[in-house]
Amino acid sequence: MYRKALGDGSVAQKTLTGGTSNDFFSVIWGWGLAVTFGVIASGNISGGHINPAVTLAMALWGRLSWQKVPIYMVAQYLGAFSASVFVYAVYISALNSYETTRSLSTAGIWATYPGTMVNANGTVVNNFLTTGNGIGDQIFSTMILLLLICAIVDQKNMQIPKWISPLFVGFAVLSIGICYGFNCGFAINPARDLAPRIFTLIAGWGDAPFKASTVEGVVWWWVPIIAPHIGAVLGMLVYTLFIEMHHEDDSEVITITKENQEMGATGKNIRILLYRAQNIIKTK
Repeated sequence: MYRKALGDGSVAQKTLTGGTSNDFFSVIWGWGLAVTFGVIASGNISGGHINPAVTLAMALWGRLSWQKVPIYMVAQYLGAFSASVFVYAVYISALNSYETTRSLSTAGIWATYPGTMVNANGTVVNNFLTTGNGIGDQIFSTMILLLLICAIVDQKNMQIPKWISPLFVGFAVLSIGICYGFNCGFAINPARDLAPRIFTLIAGWGDAPFKASTVEGVVWWWVPIIAPHIGAVLGMLVYTLFIEMHHEDDSEVITITKENQEMGATGKNIRILLYRAQNIIKTK
């Protein structure tokens, strides 16, 4: 909830003041810091799980108990919805002064939509993003997020102290926003997009948030839900194959402990097979 309340607040200031109080860069900083504080707030309870895509990927790779997945996801979606309510309550007067009829311009405070651009002739283009481009954007951005998270928490890599890890996770989101926020607002988190979109549906925006589409006319709302999950799983796979498998001491990773048994066999067994394959290759 902390992450969503702070992140949406930064977007609200930019939107409702016409960019005089915030600009795109300050919004990205708002989200980066929001993620930092969100991980700090939940770190001792869930290990900083504030993103369903990250939660699912960690479970698939045997690093999180499947029993915790539905609990974490329900909390993530409810937290995002609750934060949306609070942001709306705080900015309701400014929102009513900004517009009398709700539009996608203000719906963008809560959820992501394909962006706008100014072409070389100075013409504003409101609809330029293709569906494939948007899906690729979200898959790639979330994959990068998971690669960075894995590197941050991997104690066989740079051994970043646990107490400072939330700051680096926030910097990861900040970097992704700076580099890839233009196309569609770098959702990279299904909860931060779907729950607030449902809120706008019932708070006066009608079904417009679910009808917004890409340049081909394909509705957009499902892309920030499906694509980040795919990207997260790919990020875990890439990190395991190209980084984690190449640590000098691999034996500890495939040690079967009571905790690993509780996490389930699927992800753990995949990792064990990958390590064994690597050892066979090294032997040859």
